[in-house]
Amino acid sequence: MDRYALTKEVTDAEKIGWVKEIFSTVFPKYDFLNHVLSLRRDIAWRRFAVRKMRFFRTYRLIDVATGTGDLAIEAALFHPSIEVTGIDFVREMMELGQAKIAKKKLSGRIRLLQGDALHLPFGEGKFDAAAIAFGIRNIPDRMGALKEMARVVVPGGQVMVLEMTYPRRAILRSVYGVYLYRVLPSVARRFSRNPEAYRYLADSIVNFPSPEMFSEKMEEAGLVEIKRYALTLGVTYLHVGRKPQ
Repeated sequence: MDRYALTKEVTDAEKIGWVKEIFSTVFPKYDFLNHVLSLRRDIAWRRFAVRKMRFFRTYRLIDVATGTGDLAIEAALFHPSIEVTGIDFVREMMELGQAKIAKKKLSGRIRLLQGDALHLPFGEGKFDAAAIAFGIRNIPDRMGALKEMARVVVPGGQVMVLEMTYPRRAILRSVYGVYLYRVLPSVARRFSRNPEAYRYLADSIVNFPSPEMFSEKMEEAGLVEIKRYALTLGVTYLHVGRKPQ
């Protein structure tokens, strides 16, 4: 068993350490591999999420686990009246994101901060929307992350989670399993200094809660009017909840 395989013996602290190590080593090719290995569907998934965002009071978005800033950039381009704050705990990823933001001439509207999704450095009600794309499966305390996102949005504001999951249909599960454990690591090995990391990422997708279970988690976090949208045959879901008035 490789060191990144998810087991019951892995502690939250060990998982957090692994995640930080993984993303600090794959970041030079992270965007390229994501686009290639998702057949560029990750771009369409983010665009779908951004089009579901609603801004009505603060006109601010917080992008949690922003990585290299793709969701933040997409949101700022589609909603020209908003300001975006991205937060992540991997400095190397954000440095890549800063360069992308500058290239798009969005430095005045997007700022990136190094920080912890479980302790967002903001008071209550500072944002109209809080979103996380492909990051919550790497956070052991998902309930804590959801509650923090809900805390920093205004009443009536959105909490949005875009995440990959294991398909429900048997034939899709079989095909997707081959893709995750054979095709993805094989391609990653050609481009990444740390191909083992993609075994961990595959495990994190397979072990992520079902869409129904995750919707229940959002309700437990105090959110209401939970909606979920299946994307690309259900390999990815967008979950949207609202903070009560």
